[in-house]
Amino acid sequence: MPHRRSPTLRTNAPPSLRGKFRQRYDQLEARRTELMARLGKLDENGRRHPGYKRALTLLNATFRKSKSPQRLAVLQAAAWLINVLEQVTMML
Repeated sequence: MPHRRSPTLRTNAPPSLRGKFRQRYDQLEARRTELMARLGKLDENGRRHPGYKRALTLLNATFRKSKSPQRLAVLQAAAWLINVLEQVTMML
């Protein structure tokens, strides 16, 4: 096709950029693991709440489908929802 750019290979990126990406990726995965652990600590009342399934969806399917820059926002939304669930279950 005319005027079409050839795709650049990711391996052509300088090592410093690859390292920064990997570091950010690992930090996001660590945060996701931390949030999954918090979600797993909820009692039975928290697990019956409709927000529990939504938080699981955010941390699994939505997180995996999102592009790397959007994953932080997905984790923030999940953290907010988990905070709400923790507060609701404390009240009950």
